[in-house]
Amino acid sequence: MTPRSEEDTPGVRRAWGWVAHLLDGGTTPWRDWKGEGPSRGRVLPGAQQLELLRRLNLAGPPSPALATRVVEASAPGRGRPDLELAGAVDPLAFGPPPVDPADLPDDELLRVAAGILADDVVAAGLPDPPRAATRRPWARRYRLVGDALLADPVRAELVARGRPPGGRGSVILVLGTDLGQMLAHAWTARSLAEGGPGWRDWLDPLARHRTLPPRIDLVRAARAWSDRVGPERVRIVLDPTEIPRLVGVRRPLPGPPEISADAVDLARRVGQVLGLLAVPPRRRALLHETLLPRLVAAGGPQLVVPDEHADWVHTRAVRMRDALLRAGYPVHGDPDSLLPVGRSGASEPSDAGALALAMRLVLEEGRS
Repeated sequence: MTPRSEEDTPGVRRAWGWVAHLLDGGTTPWRDWKGEGPSRGRVLPGAQQLELLRRLNLAGPPSPALATRVVEASAPGRGRPDLELAGAVDPLAFGPPPVDPADLPDDELLRVAAGILADDVVAAGLPDPPRAATRRPWARRYRLVGDALLADPVRAELVARGRPPGGRGSVILVLGTDLGQMLAHAWTARSLAEGGPGWRDWLDPLARHRTLPPRIDLVRAARAWSDRVGPERVRIVLDPTEIPRLVGVRRPLPGPPEISADAVDLARRVGQVLGLLAVPPRRRALLHETLLPRLVAAGGPQLVVPDEHADWVHTRAVRMRDALLRAGYPVHGDPDSLLPVGRSGASEPSDAGALALAMRLVLEEGRS
């Protein structure tokens, strides 16, 4: 059977003419395109790829090599298969109908852009590891638990200084901050590790069942470690400036990465594709060490818990504060800092924002 893109019809010739126009940097929408052109292959590119290229042309321009990559890309993940152009071919009796690319939701274009970024991240590889510092076996022993976005950068820096966690007699530092921020951190940490569900798909069930992820349930974490090592070795740390003193260092330690809501959502989508290209430990390393610095540099409004969940978060934060104080753990910082506070300039992720950021990163990589 002859592929429909190889049929010599006015619609197919019009489609190939539009492909050539876009590969040459054109920006005319499909619905306004009138010209024709010869076939450039056995199969027409999908509507998602062609509309993404048109938008990159508007924002770019992309290099010829990048333009070719876009039209040859796949649309990985959940969603519709590559879609045909309305007016280029007749609808089939089965399968998705042809579409006008301008009518596609941003989510469909994001699938293509995330796949291209995932390939770029794999191609870039991991940066050279820092030179290992001499281990200091006499130094104060510690473990960092709690909020992953607070604990992980500090742990990595201490390891780089020759201060790995663990060892006999370690003091357990349970790190936390206001609960609304910890919820944002928990979704960010998951997105940067494995992809996972979107912000609302992750948050709304937690609110509905009034539960917390284990890492940011500070009461649960403190109790678990207290049962293992005794309550006298557990500390609740709500003031990050106290961490250097508690672990026995003088130089400041890093805080959490400042990453926008849209950037977290984009990292999540890229992480889902990376799951097909790298084993889990390498996927996490690529997201943290290769992609994350570019996302931090992009800036933008950070993630915030929506107002509709404010009462639940506040009530749960009060319960957490009171339970920790009743348990008698030493608290470094103001216990009321667990209560959520309003954050100006914060937002929720949007498909449009994540797509704009993805296009920016794709274009930057295509010019390098």
